[in-house]
Amino acid sequence: MAEIRIQNLQKRFADFTAVKNSSLVLEDGKFVVLLGPSGCGKTTTLRMIAGLEFPTDGTITLDGSDVTYLRPRERDIAMVFQLFALYPHMGVRDNLEFPLRNEGVPRAEIDRRINEVASILRIEHLLGSRVGGLSGGDRQRVALGRAIVRQPKAFLMDEPLGTLDAEFRELMCVELRKLHERLRTTTVFVTHDQNEAMALADHIVVMNNGEILQADDPHGIYNFPSCVFVARFIGRPPMNLLQVRGGVSGGDDRVQVDGQHIAVPPLQGDAPGALLGVRPEHVRLQPAGEGLGGRVEHVEYFGSHWIAGIRTDAGPLKVLADKGVRPAEGDAVGLAFDTPRLVMFDTATERLLPSATTSAHRPSMRHG
Repeated sequence: MAEIRIQNLQKRFADFTAVKNSSLVLEDGKFVVLLGPSGCGKTTTLRMIAGLEFPTDGTITLDGSDVTYLRPRERDIAMVFQLFALYPHMGVRDNLEFPLRNEGVPRAEIDRRINEVASILRIEHLLGSRVGGLSGGDRQRVALGRAIVRQPKAFLMDEPLGTLDAEFRELMCVELRKLHERLRTTTVFVTHDQNEAMALADHIVVMNNGEILQADDPHGIYNFPSCVFVARFIGRPPMNLLQVRGGVSGGDDRVQVDGQHIAVPPLQGDAPGALLGVRPEHVRLQPAGEGLGGRVEHVEYFGSHWIAGIRTDAGPLKVLADKGVRPAEGDAVGLAFDTPRLVMFDTATERLLPSATTSAHRPSMRHG
């Protein structure tokens, strides 16, 4: 196990900056997910940690040692790629043994590690098989096994579940989490899929345009997004954002939205313009004339619940409604909000405004 620390990390390709002045501490033994849209810098960051790319500026330390410009084989890390990167001319056992033979590990120790890893990943029955005849899921297990047998200081995984179908991806998320609980090896996992991130991570690092926007546990990322981008990127449906009339000041515990005064956690900052943020599950449908007024535009059925799209003069929003109450398209409705769950954003900076609720939350990860 090992702590990974990146400090003022930058990567430029000609006139394009892929990673901008990033600093982050990835704690020993934690499962950390780098999350963001395509092109946000997450894979470039992972490749710099792995030694596959060298940074333009900044430093990387692994277990206290500076590894910024060391080659991958000198870093004691193991990497798992999206496309498996197995040797197709070798069998499963030979793929698993290959890194150990290269390191000169004794035969008895190789056999012990192979048998242990095969048991953990439930691939004992595949050890005599050829790689070419395996399913995508089995190939991914073999790729994971080849990383695990090395017993490295850290695992680095670049969208390893991206080629799997949805059902097997969910299963592999469960298996990966169980595997991490057993091994407790520092793991850095790259994905653009927020469901994977929320299911797997101890800590999530949200990136966009080469910058780290927020680093926290899944609870903090979901409930206290650091900015409008994170609020919109995390959650299906994403957080609702409603325009607040007029500015807000420190001490305010009510804001005006479309002529209605909405109770909010007491604010600890000022902003000449603000947005009210609320998750769909924290909005309640009321009879028309009660609370903020709106009209149902469409309804989506998800078996256990409905999601209603509501149009208001302060902006559109979505409401997660109980399956026993189906709102009808065109209905006029009222909307009530769970006050402790509301957050506010400064429209000028798009950053989260501090409040009594947000200040009580302490991010679980160090960055900046």
